[in-house]
Amino acid sequence: MSKFIKAALASSVLAASVMGANAANAATASADARANILQQVTVTSDGSDLDFGTIVSGAAASTVSVSGGGRSCGAGIVCSGAFSAAGFDVTGTDGETVSVASDPSVTLNSGTNSMTANIVSSVSTMTLTGGVGSFNVGGLLNVGANQADGAYVGTFNVTVNYN
Repeated sequence: MSKFIKAALASSVLAASVMGANAANAATASADARANILQQVTVTSDGSDLDFGTIVSGAAASTVSVSGGGRSCGAGIVCSGAFSAAGFDVTGTDGETVSVASDPSVTLNSGTNSMTANIVSSVSTMTLTGGVGSFNVGGLLNVGANQADGAYVGTFNVTVNYN
């Protein structure tokens, strides 16, 4: 055999033994793959809107506050009629915590006239019991001096997300 063939044969044997040695030293590990699926969270109005009631404005600016617990009318104005905080129902995965956020304010318009109300949610977080929860949203309405009469309406949003 020629020197060239002997050298090629020797390198092949050496390469095979190195590759065999590497295969003998190979190690294997495993890990789990996981996913935690939550029911899509939903929020819906329970049919109660934020209603400040009927207000008779005065010569000075004042405020009307509505929460889940009642209504408070500022100096110089008269409040009457039905009022309510807005109510919302949440559904999702039982035992999960959700965050609750609302627009910070809402503008109520009647024609070209307007008023602004600061929005206040009764909760910032809640844990869903049985996959459900509820909360209300009240507000502080800023009534201008001699506010023009009219039926004022505005829309605000609430958002609920899993923490």
